[in-house]
Amino acid sequence: MPRVRKSAPRNSIKDRPRRWALLLRRQKGRLRVLAIVGAFAAVVFGLTALIRATNPATSVVGLRERMGAIAGVAGLRVEHIVIRGRRNTPEPLVLAALGVSPGEPILGFSLAAARQRIESLAWVRSAVIERRLPDTVLVVLTEKRPFALWQHDGRFSVIDRDGDTVTERDVREYRTLPLVVGPGAPSHTGELFDALQGVPGIGRLVAAAVRVGDRRWNLVLKDGTTVELPDDHAAVALTRLAELDAKYALLDRPLAVVDMRLGDRLVLRPWPAPPPDPQATTAPGAASGTAPAAGPAAGPAANSPGTKEPG
Repeated sequence: MPRVRKSAPRNSIKDRPRRWALLLRRQKGRLRVLAIVGAFAAVVFGLTALIRATNPATSVVGLRERMGAIAGVAGLRVEHIVIRGRRNTPEPLVLAALGVSPGEPILGFSLAAARQRIESLAWVRSAVIERRLPDTVLVVLTEKRPFALWQHDGRFSVIDRDGDTVTERDVREYRTLPLVVGPGAPSHTGELFDALQGVPGIGRLVAAAVRVGDRRWNLVLKDGTTVELPDDHAAVALTRLAELDAKYALLDRPLAVVDMRLGDRLVLRPWPAPPPDPQATTAPGAASGTAPAAGPAAGPAANSPGTKEPG
Protein backbone atom coordinates (compact mmCIF):
# COMPACT_ATOMS: atom_id res chain seq x y z
CA MET A 1 0.00 0.00 0.00
CA PRO A 2 1.59 3.27 -1.09
CA ARG A 3 2.41 5.85 1.48
CA VAL A 4 0.29 8.93 1.51
CA ARG A 5 2.32 12.04 1.97
CA LYS A 6 0.81 14.46 4.35
CA SER A 7 0.48 17.92 2.91
CA ALA A 8 2.12 20.66 4.90
CA PRO A 9 -0.38 22.66 6.93
CA ARG A 10 -1.25 26.09 5.66
CA ASN A 11 0.80 29.02 6.91
CA SER A 12 3.67 26.68 7.60
CA ILE A 13 7.28 27.77 7.38
CA LYS A 14 7.51 26.37 3.86
CA ASP A 15 4.71 28.66 2.68
CA ARG A 16 6.41 31.75 3.94
CA PRO A 17 8.39 33.80 1.37
CA ARG A 18 12.11 33.82 1.71
CA ARG A 19 13.89 36.77 3.31
CA TRP A 20 15.35 38.04 0.04
CA ALA A 21 11.91 37.90 -1.55
CA LEU A 22 10.48 40.00 1.28
CA LEU A 23 13.32 42.46 0.90
CA LEU A 24 12.73 42.76 -2.84
CA ARG A 25 9.04 43.24 -2.26
CA ARG A 26 9.64 46.01 0.26
CA GLN A 27 12.26 47.78 -1.86
CA LYS A 28 10.32 47.46 -5.10
CA GLY A 29 9.60 51.19 -5.32
CA ARG A 30 13.17 52.16 -4.66
CA LEU A 31 14.51 49.64 -7.12
CA ARG A 32 12.24 51.07 -9.79
CA VAL A 33 13.64 54.55 -9.15
CA LEU A 34 17.20 53.21 -9.21
CA ALA A 35 16.54 51.45 -12.48
CA ILE A 36 15.20 54.67 -14.01
CA VAL A 37 18.17 56.65 -12.72
CA GLY A 38 20.59 54.03 -13.98
CA ALA A 39 19.04 54.02 -17.42
CA PHE A 40 19.04 57.80 -17.43
CA ALA A 41 22.70 57.91 -16.41
CA ALA A 42 23.57 55.52 -19.21
CA VAL A 43 21.71 57.68 -21.74
CA VAL A 44 23.38 60.85 -20.45
CA PHE A 45 26.80 59.23 -20.55
CA GLY A 46 26.30 58.08 -24.11
CA LEU A 47 24.89 61.44 -25.15
CA THR A 48 27.79 63.28 -23.55
CA ALA A 49 30.32 61.10 -25.35
CA LEU A 50 28.51 61.63 -28.63
CA ILE A 51 28.35 65.41 -28.21
CA ARG A 52 32.01 65.68 -27.29
CA ALA A 53 32.98 63.51 -30.24
CA THR A 54 30.98 65.51 -32.77
CA ASN A 55 31.44 68.99 -31.28
CA PRO A 56 34.12 69.36 -28.57
CA ALA A 57 33.36 73.08 -28.21
CA THR A 58 29.85 72.42 -26.92
CA SER A 59 29.32 74.49 -23.81
CA VAL A 60 28.57 73.03 -20.39
CA VAL A 61 25.40 75.09 -20.30
CA GLY A 62 24.15 73.50 -23.49
CA LEU A 63 24.94 70.04 -22.19
CA ARG A 64 23.13 70.81 -18.95
CA GLU A 65 20.09 71.94 -20.88
CA ARG A 66 20.04 68.62 -22.76
CA MET A 67 20.42 66.72 -19.51
CA GLY A 68 17.57 68.73 -18.01
CA ALA A 69 15.37 67.95 -20.99
CA ILE A 70 16.10 64.24 -20.70
CA ALA A 71 15.47 64.38 -16.94
CA GLY A 72 12.13 66.03 -17.59
CA VAL A 73 11.14 63.29 -20.02
CA ALA A 74 12.18 60.69 -17.44
CA GLY A 75 9.96 62.36 -14.85
CA LEU A 76 12.81 63.74 -12.73
CA ARG A 77 11.42 67.15 -11.90
CA VAL A 78 11.65 69.30 -8.81
CA GLU A 79 8.64 68.85 -6.55
CA HIS A 80 10.06 69.87 -3.17
CA ILE A 81 12.65 72.46 -2.10
CA VAL A 82 13.73 72.01 1.52
CA ILE A 83 15.70 74.81 3.24
CA ARG A 84 17.38 74.16 6.59
CA GLY A 85 19.38 76.42 8.88
CA ARG A 86 17.66 79.63 7.80
CA ARG A 87 17.00 82.18 10.56
CA ASN A 88 17.69 85.66 9.22
CA THR A 89 18.01 85.18 5.47
CA PRO A 90 14.68 85.89 3.74
CA GLU A 91 13.37 82.72 2.10
CA PRO A 92 12.48 84.45 -1.22
CA LEU A 93 16.13 85.52 -1.57
CA VAL A 94 17.31 81.93 -1.08
CA LEU A 95 14.85 80.60 -3.64
CA ALA A 96 15.78 83.28 -6.16
CA ALA A 97 19.49 82.56 -5.70
CA LEU A 98 18.90 78.81 -6.00
CA GLY A 99 17.74 79.33 -9.56
CA VAL A 100 15.31 76.42 -9.84
CA SER A 101 11.58 76.19 -9.19
CA PRO A 102 9.12 73.35 -8.67
CA GLY A 103 8.22 71.69 -11.95
CA GLU A 104 11.61 72.28 -13.57
CA PRO A 105 14.04 69.43 -14.38
CA ILE A 106 16.03 68.51 -11.31
CA LEU A 107 19.23 68.08 -13.35
CA GLY A 108 18.79 71.30 -15.29
CA PHE A 109 20.76 73.59 -12.98
CA SER A 110 24.31 73.80 -11.64
CA LEU A 111 24.82 73.00 -7.95
CA ALA A 112 28.11 74.92 -7.87
CA ALA A 113 26.63 78.06 -9.42
CA ALA A 114 23.61 77.90 -7.11
CA ARG A 115 25.86 77.54 -4.07
CA GLN A 116 27.96 80.52 -5.17
CA ARG A 117 24.87 82.69 -5.58
CA ILE A 118 23.45 81.70 -2.20
CA GLU A 119 26.77 82.26 -0.42
CA SER A 120 26.84 85.80 -1.82
CA LEU A 121 23.78 86.66 0.32
CA ALA A 122 24.63 88.90 3.27
CA TRP A 123 23.62 86.54 6.08
CA VAL A 124 24.98 83.32 4.58
CA ARG A 125 28.34 81.99 5.73
CA SER A 126 28.21 78.77 3.69
CA ALA A 127 25.68 76.62 1.89
CA VAL A 128 25.34 72.95 0.94
CA ILE A 129 22.99 72.01 -1.91
CA GLU A 130 21.99 68.45 -2.74
CA ARG A 131 19.77 66.78 -5.29
CA ARG A 132 17.77 64.02 -3.68
CA LEU A 133 16.32 62.08 -6.54
CA PRO A 134 13.78 61.80 -7.82
CA ASP A 135 12.16 65.14 -6.87
CA THR A 136 13.78 67.01 -3.93
CA VAL A 137 16.40 69.76 -3.69
CA LEU A 138 17.91 70.25 -0.24
CA VAL A 139 19.56 73.54 0.80
CA VAL A 140 21.43 73.64 4.13
CA LEU A 141 22.55 77.10 5.26
CA THR A 142 25.13 78.12 7.82
CA GLU A 143 24.37 81.73 8.68
CA LYS A 144 26.66 84.37 10.07
CA ARG A 145 26.12 85.21 13.73
CA PRO A 146 25.96 88.88 14.79
CA PHE A 147 28.97 89.57 17.00
CA ALA A 148 29.53 93.34 17.26
CA LEU A 149 28.50 96.74 15.95
CA TRP A 150 31.10 98.52 13.84
CA GLN A 151 31.03 102.32 13.61
CA HIS A 152 32.84 103.71 10.58
CA ASP A 153 32.45 106.80 8.41
CA GLY A 154 29.40 107.85 10.37
CA ARG A 155 27.60 104.54 9.71
CA PHE A 156 26.92 101.43 11.76
CA SER A 157 27.21 97.84 10.51
CA VAL A 158 26.60 94.50 12.16
CA ILE A 159 29.64 92.25 11.81
CA ASP A 160 30.28 88.63 12.66
CA ARG A 161 33.18 87.20 14.60
CA ASP A 162 35.39 87.03 11.52
CA GLY A 163 34.77 90.71 10.77
CA ASP A 164 32.51 90.17 7.79
CA THR A 165 29.61 92.59 7.41
CA VAL A 166 26.28 90.91 8.12
CA THR A 167 23.88 93.78 7.58
CA GLU A 168 23.64 97.55 7.64
CA ARG A 169 19.86 97.58 8.03
CA ASP A 170 17.87 97.70 11.26
CA VAL A 171 21.06 97.96 13.33
CA ARG A 172 19.10 99.35 16.28
CA GLU A 173 17.92 95.81 16.90
CA TYR A 174 21.54 94.92 17.73
CA ARG A 175 22.39 97.88 19.95
CA THR A 176 23.22 95.54 22.86
CA LEU A 177 26.19 94.14 20.93
CA PRO A 178 29.72 95.38 21.73
CA LEU A 179 30.72 98.53 19.84
CA VAL A 180 33.97 98.74 17.87
CA VAL A 181 35.12 101.88 16.10
CA GLY A 182 37.60 102.79 13.41
CA PRO A 183 39.18 101.48 10.21
CA GLY A 184 40.51 97.94 10.48
CA ALA A 185 38.51 97.18 13.61
CA PRO A 186 36.40 94.27 12.26
CA SER A 187 39.30 91.98 11.36
CA HIS A 188 40.74 92.25 14.90
CA THR A 189 37.49 92.23 16.90
CA GLY A 190 37.39 88.49 17.56
CA GLU A 191 40.95 88.48 18.90
CA LEU A 192 40.23 91.41 21.23
CA PHE A 193 37.10 89.91 22.72
CA ASP A 194 38.80 86.56 23.18
CA ALA A 195 41.29 88.42 25.38
CA LEU A 196 38.48 90.20 27.25
CA GLN A 197 36.79 86.88 27.99
CA GLY A 198 39.86 86.00 30.04
CA VAL A 199 39.29 89.06 32.26
CA PRO A 200 35.50 89.26 32.68
CA GLY A 201 35.79 91.91 35.38
CA ILE A 202 37.34 94.27 32.82
CA GLY A 203 35.12 93.17 29.97
CA ARG A 204 31.98 94.18 31.86
CA LEU A 205 33.30 97.75 32.15
CA VAL A 206 33.97 98.26 28.42
CA ALA A 207 31.56 100.51 26.53
CA ALA A 208 33.47 100.64 23.22
CA ALA A 209 36.75 99.61 21.63
CA VAL A 210 38.47 102.07 19.29
CA ARG A 211 41.03 100.85 16.77
CA VAL A 212 43.95 103.29 16.60
CA GLY A 213 45.97 103.42 13.39
CA ASP A 214 45.00 99.81 12.71
CA ARG A 215 47.76 98.90 15.18
CA ARG A 216 46.26 98.77 18.64
CA TRP A 217 43.12 99.35 20.74
CA ASN A 218 41.83 101.99 23.10
CA LEU A 219 39.14 100.71 25.46
CA VAL A 220 36.56 103.30 26.48
CA LEU A 221 35.04 102.30 29.80
CA LYS A 222 31.49 103.07 30.87
CA ASP A 223 32.66 105.80 33.27
CA GLY A 224 34.63 107.55 30.49
CA THR A 225 38.10 106.24 31.37
CA THR A 226 40.25 105.34 28.35
CA VAL A 227 42.58 102.35 28.61
CA GLU A 228 45.34 102.56 26.01
CA LEU A 229 46.55 99.05 25.14
CA PRO A 230 49.93 98.28 23.54
CA ASP A 231 50.46 97.35 19.90
CA ASP A 232 51.31 93.76 20.84
CA HIS A 233 50.38 91.41 23.67
CA ALA A 234 47.08 93.11 24.49
CA ALA A 235 45.94 90.01 26.41
CA VAL A 236 48.98 90.28 28.72
CA ALA A 237 48.23 93.97 29.36
CA LEU A 238 44.59 93.20 30.16
CA THR A 239 45.62 90.50 32.64
CA ARG A 240 47.95 92.99 34.32
CA LEU A 241 45.19 95.59 34.45
CA ALA A 242 42.81 93.10 36.06
CA GLU A 243 45.42 92.26 38.72
CA LEU A 244 46.04 95.93 39.52
CA ASP A 245 42.34 96.63 39.72
CA ALA A 246 41.77 93.69 42.07
CA LYS A 247 44.64 94.75 44.32
CA TYR A 248 44.33 98.55 44.30
CA ALA A 249 40.79 99.22 42.97
CA LEU A 250 42.55 101.08 40.18
CA LEU A 251 39.51 101.59 38.00
CA ASP A 252 37.44 102.97 40.86
CA ARG A 253 39.62 106.08 40.86
CA PRO A 254 38.77 109.22 38.85
CA LEU A 255 41.17 108.49 35.99
CA ALA A 256 40.90 109.93 32.50
CA VAL A 257 43.57 107.68 30.95
CA VAL A 258 45.28 104.43 31.89
CA ASP A 259 48.26 104.29 29.51
CA MET A 260 49.60 100.75 29.09
CA ARG A 261 51.34 101.26 25.75
CA LEU A 262 54.78 100.72 27.31
CA GLY A 263 55.19 97.24 28.69
CA ASP A 264 57.50 98.22 31.58
CA ARG A 265 55.47 101.09 33.00
CA LEU A 266 51.96 102.27 33.71
CA VAL A 267 50.97 105.91 33.30
CA LEU A 268 47.85 107.22 35.04
CA ARG A 269 46.30 110.54 34.09
CA PRO A 270 43.56 111.84 36.38
CA TRP A 271 40.73 113.96 35.19
CA PRO A 272 41.69 117.66 35.14
CA ALA A 273 40.55 119.69 38.12
CA PRO A 274 37.26 121.46 37.47
CA PRO A 275 37.50 125.24 36.96
CA PRO A 276 36.64 127.38 39.98
CA ASP A 277 33.00 128.17 40.45
CA PRO A 278 32.45 131.90 39.75
CA GLN A 279 29.66 131.97 42.32
CA ALA A 280 32.07 130.81 45.03
CA THR A 281 34.40 133.83 44.49
CA THR A 282 31.71 136.47 44.18
CA ALA A 283 30.77 138.44 47.30
CA PRO A 284 27.21 138.22 48.54
CA GLY A 285 25.07 140.76 46.78
CA ALA A 286 27.49 141.24 43.86
CA ALA A 287 25.23 139.30 41.58
CA SER A 288 22.43 141.76 42.23
CA GLY A 289 24.71 144.80 41.64
CA THR A 290 24.70 146.12 45.26
CA ALA A 291 27.74 146.27 47.53
CA PRO A 292 27.40 145.42 51.23
CA ALA A 293 27.58 148.21 53.79
CA ALA A 294 30.97 148.75 55.48
CA GLY A 295 29.63 149.82 58.87
CA PRO A 296 27.82 152.91 60.04
CA ALA A 297 29.82 155.14 57.72
CA ALA A 298 28.70 155.51 54.13
CA GLY A 299 29.74 157.36 51.05
CA PRO A 300 33.42 158.41 50.96
CA ALA A 301 34.36 156.30 53.97
CA ALA A 302 33.76 153.17 51.97
CA ASN A 303 36.61 154.09 49.60
CA SER A 304 39.02 155.36 52.22
CA PRO A 305 42.57 154.01 52.36
CA GLY A 306 42.89 150.61 54.12
CA THR A 307 39.67 149.12 52.77
CA LYS A 308 39.11 146.74 49.74
CA GLU A 309 36.28 146.05 47.49
CA PRO A 310 35.01 142.52 48.11
CA GLY A 311 36.96 140.35 45.71
